[in-house]
Amino acid sequence: MEHELDLSQFDYELPPELIAQAPAERRDASRLLRLDAGGGLHDLRFLDLPSLLRAGDLLVFNDTRVIKARLRGRKASGGRVEVLVERITAPQRALAHVRASKAPGPGTRLSLADGALEVEVAGREGELYDLRFPARVLDLLERHGAVPLPPYITHAADAGDEARYQTVYADKPGAVAAPTAGLHFDQAMLERLDAQGIERAFVTLHVGAGTFQPVRAAHLRDHVMHAERYVVPADTLRRVRETRAGGGRIIAVGTTSVRALEAAAAQGGDAGAAREGDTRLFITPGYTFACVDALITNFHLPQSTLLMLVSALAGMAPIRRAYAHAVQSRYRFFSYGDAMFIESAHQP
Repeated sequence: MEHELDLSQFDYELPPELIAQAPAERRDASRLLRLDAGGGLHDLRFLDLPSLLRAGDLLVFNDTRVIKARLRGRKASGGRVEVLVERITAPQRALAHVRASKAPGPGTRLSLADGALEVEVAGREGELYDLRFPARVLDLLERHGAVPLPPYITHAADAGDEARYQTVYADKPGAVAAPTAGLHFDQAMLERLDAQGIERAFVTLHVGAGTFQPVRAAHLRDHVMHAERYVVPADTLRRVRETRAGGGRIIAVGTTSVRALEAAAAQGGDAGAAREGDTRLFITPGYTFACVDALITNFHLPQSTLLMLVSALAGMAPIRRAYAHAVQSRYRFFSYGDAMFIESAHQP
């Protein structure tokens, strides 16, 4: 079916004022639109989430931690430059997006953070630049970098963003964009779910800046998906199997958790071993899900790969109806916006 899909089928009109520029006052204060397995829509609050879950369900969270990946500075020639680290490849090496008036060639030195550090361009890998840092990349970013807010958020990152553009369970540094479905969970919500007998497990997928890049191919079959690093621990794989055997549902918290779980399922191998690697998994309508029954997620950009993923889970027509309803009902969209609870149209 994939070859029949065109980019134009995943467009919708979004009034700019519905793009959330700041988070809700409390993490759990957002709205929640439930799209049930039959295509029905239900306007709820995120505080209602426990009523949609039952003992024995397994919530799978992405425990990646957003790094302060944005650096600004100048080339030796004096021209301004902006660096957005995409992936740390070695303690002192990283692949990064570099914005400058002229593409810097190998050997170019970039003075960043008001001269506090200097990096060297070692080469290129496609659209990304291979940069050499003078010390551990993570340490230098923590000291000199800024939180890389999405391109549709117009204010510069501040201390409030450092706290709120991060999940409360963030653990493993490496993402340049937050797994935003998890931003709605605070400690009190996690404790309520624990008390209700809802199981919890973790995967790690380091979200890249590619998550915001538009699909440029008119036909989905021609799109090349960006790669992201993931790890699904052996314990998580075991708990997925046990949940399934016990009749519980696997509920992914965020599209990144879906991609990690489905990539691990496709990888195969020893049932008792962790699964990890780079994934370019592109989930579009017609995809057969191996282990995800429901999804907690935010609202996604028009023509984005994430909108295609949720359309694969719920069906294209139900998602179109849900998004039209969300626009009409003035839900808040994207990273700092409201949430959806989507039940698979394919579940038994």
